[in-house]
Amino acid sequence: MEPSILLYVLVGFIAQIIDGALGMAYGVSSNTFLLSIGLPPAAASASVHMAEVFTTGISGISHWKLGNIDWKLVKRLLVPGVIGGVSGAYLLTSIDGDVIKPFISAYLLIMGVIILVKAFNYKPKPQNGVHTARVSALGLVGGFFDAIGGGGWGPIVTTTLVARGKNARMTIGSVNFSEFFVTLAESITFVLTLSFLGYWQVILGLLLGGVIAAPLAAVLTKKMPAKVLMFIVGLLIVGLSIRTILLAIN
Repeated sequence: MEPSILLYVLVGFIAQIIDGALGMAYGVSSNTFLLSIGLPPAAASASVHMAEVFTTGISGISHWKLGNIDWKLVKRLLVPGVIGGVSGAYLLTSIDGDVIKPFISAYLLIMGVIILVKAFNYKPKPQNGVHTARVSALGLVGGFFDAIGGGGWGPIVTTTLVARGKNARMTIGSVNFSEFFVTLAESITFVLTLSFLGYWQVILGLLLGGVIAAPLAAVLTKKMPAKVLMFIVGLLIVGLSIRTILLAIN
């Protein structure tokens, strides 16, 4: 029996609440579900990113209005992220993205533990506005693995930046804002290489659920204390990473 579109709406809603509030895991959580019901990796990633074009747009605007954006950070992330995303989307049409997932998860597991340690010792500090070339390299890697694994822009980019001591709220807002442009570029690449006629219910369901949740998630980010936010981010990444590694082993 084929899943109802309402199930995809629910998945999109939950995934966007997580992503908008924590700056990550829309693609990871929704893509995991799509793969579990038998969608090919390329089709699953493409469906998620097509829906994300709209959800990340709304989420980015919401963070902008709430003052969660560091524009210097956005400038460092955006172009490299787009380049990495297009490259990854193109490669995914000919290789299996599941092969790479355990390696991403191992990295994220380490970063999640680092964030948990930092959460216990977190002390707010002012933004110095300095973002080096390493941030651009991070955007390139994040965009590439986001397309390959059906998700990963937030977990890779947000996790690394917060682990380095960046302000959690500003990082989440900036990464979410940049994600719209990365996702749009990936989706255009998928449209040029794949057929979406058989997946319209998946895309529409994820889109509707995500659009409903996006403004609520941005408000949650604005209200939640940075220390609590970092702790949740760490737990989320550790849990998702361990799960992915165990599934790959089995």
